[in-house]
Amino acid sequence: MTAPAAEPPDTSHQRHPQRWLILGVICLAQLTVLLDNTVLNVAIPSLTSELHASTADVQWMINAYALVQAGLLLTAGNSADRYGRKKMLVVGLALFGVGSLAAGLAQSSGQLIAARAGMGVGGALLLTTTLAVVVQIFDETERVKAIGIWSTVSSLGFAAGPLFGGFVLDHFWWGAIFLINLPVALIALVAVVRLVPESKSGQGQRPDLLGALLSTIGMTAAVFAIISGPEHGWTSGRVLLTAFLGAAVLAGFVLWELHIPNPMLDMHFFRNQKFVGAVAGVILVAFGMTGSLFLLTQHLQFVLGYGPLEAGLRTAPMALTVVALNLTGLGARMVRTFGTPVVIAAGMSCLAAGLVAIAVLGGGDGGYGGMLFGLIVMGAGVALAMPAMANAIMSAIPPEKAGVGAGVNGTLAEFGNGLGVAVLGAVLNARFAALVPAAVGAASLPAALSAADGPAAREQIKDAFAAGLETSQLVGAVAVLAGGLLAALLLRRAERVEAATKQPEAGGPGEPGAETARAGDRADVTGPAA
Repeated sequence: MTAPAAEPPDTSHQRHPQRWLILGVICLAQLTVLLDNTVLNVAIPSLTSELHASTADVQWMINAYALVQAGLLLTAGNSADRYGRKKMLVVGLALFGVGSLAAGLAQSSGQLIAARAGMGVGGALLLTTTLAVVVQIFDETERVKAIGIWSTVSSLGFAAGPLFGGFVLDHFWWGAIFLINLPVALIALVAVVRLVPESKSGQGQRPDLLGALLSTIGMTAAVFAIISGPEHGWTSGRVLLTAFLGAAVLAGFVLWELHIPNPMLDMHFFRNQKFVGAVAGVILVAFGMTGSLFLLTQHLQFVLGYGPLEAGLRTAPMALTVVALNLTGLGARMVRTFGTPVVIAAGMSCLAAGLVAIAVLGGGDGGYGGMLFGLIVMGAGVALAMPAMANAIMSAIPPEKAGVGAGVNGTLAEFGNGLGVAVLGAVLNARFAALVPAAVGAASLPAALSAADGPAAREQIKDAFAAGLETSQLVGAVAVLAGGLLAALLLRRAERVEAATKQPEAGGPGEPGAETARAGDRADVTGPAA
């Protein structure tokens, strides 16, 4: 008589009968978290006038959420693996809902900053557990498509934040952008309790509390340095100190994880070329997408003269392209047909081509058509590359570490986001400062336009900014293309090594290299029974 598997709750090798309904529920929860990454940007004037917020207050209102979320992603994923992914999903929804209520009713800048930090804790739990649950309830044949839909929500939330915020502020007061999260969180909470199966590693290991503390401090400091660099200067004491602190603490985290028997993040994962290739790709997709959109929103407003809501609408085609392609399952079909390395190389090439198109066709004040073409091509690249790379990361990590894998994926995306804004912004500023008339002597576009003497000087300043935008997009394109080809090469080599050293496993073919990568160099405690 065949005994059941050692850990029945772990459904990583099964199709859950309600998997698509569950995917819809967790994507709804994820969407609210992602909207709050950008929704506050359009509310800055309202917050300044109604809460008497200073510039520093507004920066902390925006950054508190991102910093706490980025710092806790890895710890949140580890907690989900250890204590239960469903349980942490419920806790995350509850914390996010309470934080949203506190933010909507805040009466001072300090209260809103604290509420946003609390929302960041819930957001970290939600972002890691949603992807981990996807890995648990879908088998290899459907997982790429499911992760594609999950990635679609990420792109939609990123682009829809300013649009959603602008619509709400046109009809209600600023607190409504937070209070509208409450019914969504409540519906998702009830659905999660009723539908989502529980799964956890169940290894009985001691919690890695020091590792959690070091990773949280290190990532928070590193992301803070990246966020602060463009404003305070990369050589300022504030930025250098936090960057050094982040690097030192993260180095300590790596050393600690290498020398304990049950690490929170097994550093041996980085010996897996599939994992390393996917890691490089995730960072560079986020780098190119976020850095480009950060610059484009300024170009649309300052050079082409659109308002904030109009600018948001004109960047939306990229997200809409991602949504349309992922919902058709194009990326998943291409992965099954051509393999993960080819799809990632194609996606990253499209992303780079889109950046080049924006630089060459969308620069200056000639109009929006060239920029639209570039955004659509970029969207096609993101739709192909991002789900394939997320699946490569998750397939390179044992199923019982799905939460940690999701935490790694989210942490790298956050790091890539900040790095894209910082590096491409620095390239733009350097080029702009070199071209702006010496008589103006202003480093930023708004300040330079204010100091300009006459229409001719203003046009010269706009041309200088457009030239800086073109240079920065080309730099981003080169980085994305080189990184994409490197990621594809590493993934291809990993698959060849696996094919040469492992016999084909029983159970039928899946995505190329997925099962062998999942086995890795260690025993899989949740592997299927013979």
